Amino acid sequence: MTTSPPILEIHDLVVSYRHKPVLWNVDLTFPTGKLIGILGPNGAGKSSFLKAMLGMLPYNSGWVKFWGESLNHHRKRVSYVPQRETVDWDFPISVEEVVMMGRYPYMGLWKRASQYDKDKVREALTQVGLSSLAERQISQLSGGQQQRVFLARALAQEADLYFMDEPFSAVDATTEQTLLHIFKEMTAAGKTVIVVHHDLHTTQAYFDWLVLLNMRVVAAGPIDEVLTPDLLKEAYGDQPSLLTKVGELLEEKEIKPRTEVDS
Repeated sequence: MTTSPPILEIHDLVVSYRHKPVLWNVDLTFPTGKLIGILGPNGAGKSSFLKAMLGMLPYNSGWVKFWGESLNHHRKRVSYVPQRETVDWDFPISVEEVVMMGRYPYMGLWKRASQYDKDKVREALTQVGLSSLAERQISQLSGGQQQRVFLARALAQEADLYFMDEPFSAVDATTEQTLLHIFKEMTAAGKTVIVVHHDLHTTQAYFDWLVLLNMRVVAAGPIDEVLTPDLLKEAYGDQPSLLTKVGELLEEKEIKPRTEVDS
């Protein structure tokens, strides 16, 4: 029986920036249909890791394969949502126009939208709750609304693999829960969502699978196997604030609220 190649495989990846190592000997194979968190301290190389996988940063050695091939063979199937802070939100463009960019890989040279393209844009805006703001300029949106616009653009692309760089950063609680709900719907439909994340407190509840990164892969696997005090300490070091968070996480994991009266 023929085995399908993994959705994403990285071997011996080494990345440096201005002669300073950023990532070192990264070997990973990602599972399909999971909500995957990439977690690590500041400066661990999390965003650089995403960009290197997507060919946005050159690497010194190693390789990255999508479904057993280079990214060039599967660009339509891969979507990327950058950090909101890296985008020029003053650019004069409407919400609908931004989301339509997700359809560009399917359009011809002149970028003429078909009725199907328009329908997918409307569906994506409805899914993120922004249908009523389709004509609004992106500069007029709140931070949470801007993040949802980027997610809508990714949804309109109809990809199979999604990279999200800090999507939960600096958004309101409603937006955070909306994003999480959509991510879980996506993975339930067989999509794979890879998220750079920074909040230890929410990691256990949000993700199925976790990569602990600190310039190298400290650990990777199902959330319950990776989110442990020893591995967190190895990734973050002896940071007092971290150790406090680890204790709180353990308490939350071990002391669950009772849902029924003991017999």
